[in-house]
Amino acid sequence: MKSIYLIGAPGSGKTAVALGLALKLRQEGFNPGYFKPVGSTAGVLDRRDEDGVLMKTVLGMTDDLETIVSLTAGNFYVSGQRDPKKSRDQVLKSYQRIADKFDPVIIDGTSFPWVMASFGLDAISIARDVGAGILCTMRVKNDFDFDATLFFNRYVVAKGLPLVGNIFNNVPRPMLAKTQGVYARLLESFGYRWLGTIPSRPEIHSPTVAEYYDVLGGEILAGEDKLDLLVEDVLIGAMTIESALDALRRALNKAVIIGGDRSDYALAALETSTSVLILTGGLYPHLNVITRAKEKGVPVILVHYDTVTTIERISEVARRIRPGDQKAIALALENIERYCDWQKIIETLKT
Repeated sequence: MKSIYLIGAPGSGKTAVALGLALKLRQEGFNPGYFKPVGSTAGVLDRRDEDGVLMKTVLGMTDDLETIVSLTAGNFYVSGQRDPKKSRDQVLKSYQRIADKFDPVIIDGTSFPWVMASFGLDAISIARDVGAGILCTMRVKNDFDFDATLFFNRYVVAKGLPLVGNIFNNVPRPMLAKTQGVYARLLESFGYRWLGTIPSRPEIHSPTVAEYYDVLGGEILAGEDKLDLLVEDVLIGAMTIESALDALRRALNKAVIIGGDRSDYALAALETSTSVLILTGGLYPHLNVITRAKEKGVPVILVHYDTVTTIERISEVARRIRPGDQKAIALALENIERYCDWQKIIETLKT
């Protein structure tokens, strides 16, 4: 059976799809394994890739995590400390160890399919070397995201790789009808397979406050015990209080990003459905803000980036399912069964 390589962009829920697909394949009598060529770590001190930990635990894999997730890389991985050939050999040997035990192997792509291209370890190069089929998982919020889906499909085909199809994942509710109708039909009119549309579900797709903190760092001023709150929306405090009140009331379970000197805005946000206050610029807020946040059970994170940099950094925030999160694990399987043509995926992998 052919291995399957999941590619996409941040927020497209590749690992959730990999998890659900692995569980479904197991139900159907297969022996799926998991492999992540290039992983990432949460924070400076944590050297483990959390997706690898999740899949190792759920699938009961006995392989070392260093085999399941062959390499980890940050934004500045190109240096004299890494040897491209040794890195490439390490990835391919690790994959083979997994492939010798499991069939099929589900390969989980990194944030973007071009990561580590300078080492020949981008998704397309690895998929070609191991003979894997490509499954695109994309979060489509607008027409440009759909353009990216088409671009990925065309590139895969141009490189001569087998294209399993496309799953639109973590799709916002307002975009569901257009995604299932217009985008799906248009995709298939170009000759590419649409395999399903999975709606955004907060329980599995919304990041927690802890995941924001992992990316942003900084100092927790309140709510250390509330870092498991889900963040379903992000609001930037760049307007007057009078102008912002309606937006503050409409956005639920939100992260509010404001300068530390905007105590009036922070206090207003705390009276609405807010999961976390992120204060920028390294400016400590008025004591009243901390006191009220503790009363409301809302975490407050102080970061030393300016607001623009903070907004750029939160694009890296992604929801990670933990091994003990049985509800999210069950939902990952349900998403595959309910919203995807998993039979077609299995049929394609067999050919």
